[in-house]
Amino acid sequence: MYGGQAVIEGVMMRSPSYWSVAVRRPNGEMAEVWRPIESVMKRRWYLRLPLLRGVIALGESLAIGFRALAISTRYAAEEDADGGEGVELSRWAIASMFTFAIVFALGLFKVGPGVLARLLPVDGGWFVIVEGVIRVIVLVLYLALISLLPDLRRVFAYHGAEHKVINAYEANEELTPKKVARFSVIHPRCGTAFLLWVMVIAIFVYAFFGRPSWYWLIASRILFLPLIAGLAYELIRFAGKHRENRVLAALLAPGLWLQRLTTREPSLDQIEIAIAAFTRVYELEGEAEAEAESTAETVAARRIDVMA
Repeated sequence: MYGGQAVIEGVMMRSPSYWSVAVRRPNGEMAEVWRPIESVMKRRWYLRLPLLRGVIALGESLAIGFRALAISTRYAAEEDADGGEGVELSRWAIASMFTFAIVFALGLFKVGPGVLARLLPVDGGWFVIVEGVIRVIVLVLYLALISLLPDLRRVFAYHGAEHKVINAYEANEELTPKKVARFSVIHPRCGTAFLLWVMVIAIFVYAFFGRPSWYWLIASRILFLPLIAGLAYELIRFAGKHRENRVLAALLAPGLWLQRLTTREPSLDQIEIAIAAFTRVYELEGEAEAEAESTAETVAARRIDVMA
């Protein structure tokens, strides 16, 4: 499965084993950086189990996203005069940014709505419903407000370019800017849809707690987030594999509508950037698979020789 995200004046694409970021420099040239993915899920089989794999994948995606964002920012600003590969974030910097992002998201989208709902005269089952409605409203307003920023509108256009390339690839279309441009900026595996489903699933999970006390409200919204994220991941993953299912499409429709706030129609040169990032990881993944097959054949041949 391939996916990615928009960065500053560029796109990051990832495959199971690699990630690549392509950025448009101010002079119009393209810069590319790619790295292997050293996923803990490859070394620990139990981390690939349903629900748990979603939590691990989310954490790894955030870490890769921060690294790609740092590289794209440096290239877009033309700060690497020596023509290097851009800046790499240290582990400490990645951990700090990751922590800040998690704390901000928890405060704005998880704990905050629960606190607001508790100030209202609602109880029982209505409490989690009101809390969920507040949470969705906060998300929509947040996305609507940031979509008004000119710089983010360009990022959202690159987001649309990323979706178009993935849609074209999954349709077995030739990856040229003009052909890719015909595809939709909407994709069921988008992170925007994931966020919405995290909030919807949270209503059902938190329904078991009713209207909790202050300390348990805050604790439960944090402690059960991994479970909720894991469920949302499995749903999005399943939807991506069964896009022709009409019932499933109807259930996922709100998440697809929400993507209208985080995507814009890209220009051909923006699509070109997304194609370059995708092509790089696609080729690297193919080379890795071919090498793995060659190694397996060599090992098998040696076993046959030994047995002979």
